[in-house]
Amino acid sequence: MSFILARCISHACTRTHCIGIRWMSVRPPSPSSSLTNNLLPRKKVTLGTLHSLYASKTPITMLTAYDYPSSLACSSSPLVDITLIGDSLAQVCLGYESTTQLTLDEMIHHAKAVKRGNKHPLLVADMPFGSYHVSLEDTVRNAVRLVREAGVESVKLEGGREIAPIVRRLKEVGIPVLAHVGLQSQKHTSLSGYKVQGKKAEGARKVLEDALGLQDAGAWGVVVEAVPKELGKYVTDTLNVPTIGIGAGPWTTGQVLVYDDMMGTWSGHKAKFVRRFANMKEVRDSGVRAYAEAVRDGSFPHKEEESYTMDRDELIKFMEEASVLP
Repeated sequence: MSFILARCISHACTRTHCIGIRWMSVRPPSPSSSLTNNLLPRKKVTLGTLHSLYASKTPITMLTAYDYPSSLACSSSPLVDITLIGDSLAQVCLGYESTTQLTLDEMIHHAKAVKRGNKHPLLVADMPFGSYHVSLEDTVRNAVRLVREAGVESVKLEGGREIAPIVRRLKEVGIPVLAHVGLQSQKHTSLSGYKVQGKKAEGARKVLEDALGLQDAGAWGVVVEAVPKELGKYVTDTLNVPTIGIGAGPWTTGQVLVYDDMMGTWSGHKAKFVRRFANMKEVRDSGVRAYAEAVRDGSFPHKEEESYTMDRDELIKFMEEASVLP
């Protein structure tokens, strides 16, 4: 046997594995895996569940998700009540400058992925800018697409009393609506930026009137964004449906944060109301750096612990056959 063949066999046969098994770096979890089992800690959240939480004054927890992994993360805690596929995916996932650039097809694509990872939370999706501004017929058609193609259970609409007819029509066809008042990112241009709303009496009255009008139109709840905490409390105390605050103080019925803000992976502007409950950006960047360094210095992959080998006899046979190839 040649010196090269002997050396190759010596290295390869240090550890042996069954050669009849194929391996891949990412494999579907088995039905009995602990991951799958741990994702079923709570019965499915429904609108009835949320109304019960509201009646018992139990704070409602909502968190955004934009893909399968972030959806699994939302479902990992039984304390998360609602998963929202927010139009903020335009910036945090797609790199757009504004939510107004997001299309309905892009929202449906992401919502499908979130649906596949969602377990118990109620699944809500934003209707993107332009998808509910043309006509009632188009709005219903677009909302039906989100329900039918993406499997969402409710849609969220930004706007004031002017969209009350839309909310009413969607409720008539059986699509629950979560309203959104205060700061509305889809109107950031007309609002001259992302500014706190309702700081003056006139603006506060508009926020309140919008919320009341949308409640009367049939919205099951109202997101209240970027308003003074006093106004957030007053709106909450006045309405008969849950309020979900984001920068609206501690007295709303529930709270919502953008996943990337909460996890600390968003490197853009940090709003005053954002609390970073983790610092995943540091962990992520550290992992990428360590991997690249290990490849550069040759320490990854380890020849024993992270490499496969051939059966000795099969290796000999292969080397003999390969040696006569042209």
